[in-house]
Amino acid sequence: MNKEIDYERLPYKEPPDETDISLRAYLSRLTDEHLAEYDASWSDDHLRQWDGNFRIDGPLMLVCCERDIEVAEFRQALEEHISMRKKHGRDGSEASP
Repeated sequence: MNKEIDYERLPYKEPPDETDISLRAYLSRLTDEHLAEYDASWSDDHLRQWDGNFRIDGPLMLVCCERDIEVAEFRQALEEHISMRKKHGRDGSEASP
């Protein structure tokens, strides 16, 4: 089974912009070990520290962005990403048939 996920062709609630694609590409480069540490109950500050790539003024630091990514959008995309990786067996578990 091909475990690569085509992040540009995933279903989106709305058509993705360049920032949506850049965010998902960023998330795709996070290791399974790092993602396994994530806890949905963390405060926004804890999440920013865990990620380590948020600017001092708040948004995520990404290149090729049309807009800022605040922590709430990052958290939602991160949780969707973790779920997608589990579904595709990219988290070290076996993918479901």
